[in-house]
Amino acid sequence: MRTNRALGKCAAALLASAMLLASAACGVGEGRAGEASQSKPAAKTGAISVVASVGQWGSLASQIGGKGVKVTSILTSTGVDAHDFEPKTSDLTTLSKAEIVVANGADYDSWATKSLSRDTTVVSAGQTVGATTGDNPHLWFSKDARQDMAKELTAAFSKARPAKKAYFKKRLQQWQRQEKQLDASMQKFASGHGKATYAATESVAYYLMSDLGAKDVTPQSYLQAVMNGGEVAPADLQEFQELLEAKKAGVLVNNPQESSEMTNMITGTANKAEIPVVDVTEQMPGEYESLTDWIGALVDSITTAIDPEYGCVADDGDADDADSGDSKDSSQDAQSDESGQSGKSDADASGDAKGSKDSDTSSDASSKQKKCASTDGDAAASDDAKSKSGD
Repeated sequence: MRTNRALGKCAAALLASAMLLASAACGVGEGRAGEASQSKPAAKTGAISVVASVGQWGSLASQIGGKGVKVTSILTSTGVDAHDFEPKTSDLTTLSKAEIVVANGADYDSWATKSLSRDTTVVSAGQTVGATTGDNPHLWFSKDARQDMAKELTAAFSKARPAKKAYFKKRLQQWQRQEKQLDASMQKFASGHGKATYAATESVAYYLMSDLGAKDVTPQSYLQAVMNGGEVAPADLQEFQELLEAKKAGVLVNNPQESSEMTNMITGTANKAEIPVVDVTEQMPGEYESLTDWIGALVDSITTAIDPEYGCVADDGDADDADSGDSKDSSQDAQSDESGQSGKSDADASGDAKGSKDSDTSSDASSKQKKCASTDGDAAASDDAKSKSGD
């Protein structure tokens, strides 16, 4: 009897222990599941905090991100030498708090990516196109770099805010239409100006001039010394000046952010030789709303400098005919409006205003033609005045 009772007690004890262990195991399992569900980060909402090292890439980020991003650019002044720029402590703090950092790379802005957390996403133009130290770092002037960066930014924004992926894709497509128009205008100029040449005080516009099909005739020893930060030999400077005096360059591209006594001598020689000088800064001037607008304006300035008649109407008669045609169209539209057959609501007008941004290039081309025609007329009037004065 005692043996049976003892066995019964042992069995009961073992059963209780087993139930206790099973209960504990279930508790542990539930705890881990709970911890896993709690550790899963919640999807972020609101505008993405984007910090760009330079304003030109910040502008592109704004064009692609729209209302889905809040962009801050560190270096935006055209009065600062970017190669000697030293960020303030507040700049580094701003970078450290960014969700996405947009950098140029190619050793142009290494300060922008030095002290970032692992959670920060970096979109670098240099990494995107494979440019490294020693390569020309002014990548925003390259159409290929702009196109690749636009896609990379779209991907980064879409990953950060998956719910807005369609919105970012639409913004990219709008930008691509504008860039396609800009590219077409550059290709058109390049195809008709196969012998275009240029010289440069610094390599800032190398990619832009290449996209325009212009050949660089700057003495390579001079450019190499400038790119390496060394002193230009007197013989190289003299060679450069003789090249300009012989009018072997169609235009001189000057970077005013790298102004010096030497560059002043070179631009002075160009002016005396009546070679047009086009200033191209590294940073985007504040008067432009977007990177696309700025590049388009530079293209207009450079192509007009190389070929003053490029894009101009053939003669004043054509311009008058065009104006006459416009007047007739306007008169017909006015009559149609009065009869109530073709009126537009304010909403339609607003929509047209928004849509017109995609046709900025064609609008600019039209304005350029009228401006050229006016300029030619002014030039002719000026020449007549000089001739009469001489008489």
